[in-house]
Amino acid sequence: MDAVSRSETIRKRLEKEFGRPDNVALEDPMAALVNTILSQNTTDVTSDRAYAALRKRYPTWEKLLRADPTELADTIRVGGLPRIKADRILGALAEIKRQTGRLSLDFLHEMTEKEADEWLSQLKGVGPKTRAIVLLFGLGKKAFPVDTHISRVAQRIGLVRKGASREEAQERMASLSRPADYFSYHLNLIEHGRKTCSARNPKCSTCLLSDVCIWPEKVKYGWKPMRKCR
Repeated sequence: MDAVSRSETIRKRLEKEFGRPDNVALEDPMAALVNTILSQNTTDVTSDRAYAALRKRYPTWEKLLRADPTELADTIRVGGLPRIKADRILGALAEIKRQTGRLSLDFLHEMTEKEADEWLSQLKGVGPKTRAIVLLFGLGKKAFPVDTHISRVAQRIGLVRKGASREEAQERMASLSRPADYFSYHLNLIEHGRKTCSARNPKCSTCLLSDVCIWPEKVKYGWKPMRKCR
């Protein structure tokens, strides 16, 4: 089975297990940017709390841009790395305002995926994953974000080579699936990584992908060669 066929098998099984979420309600791309910066190196729960606190204290992007860095760091402290994230957020907003005269990323809708990605890459602290999330969730463009969960699952299963960079992994996953499937495949791989293919003590004995997974360590976690996938 070639890589594309294996990927399609995996995608269909995950979709059967978790459903097919559709990207019908796009986020404001500015919100997607800020929220993703807050999500770096923390859990969804804490980053969501940090974002809620930020928007409560700074209900408009203009007010956020004028925020005192120390005050902003205190506001988002629950999400971890508060000063680093505060500086990245304020720096990104300042650069967007400097280059466009506005605090909006709506103009990226008119660009191609490559052009929008290149524009976002100018922003300090905005890496490949953050850019891909803005493209997919905020702009509805063709991008396949790879977070920690997806990187782990894709490398274990064998869709992405071990040690691949975030950017390489994103390009690889995008090449193995159709753009129409990026959104649901992305979310379902994350769900699988949380519920089954966890960093510690993965549930290989009950994994619905065990027969197409090449991870040699799966034997240590209960996988048996003769087991049939459900």
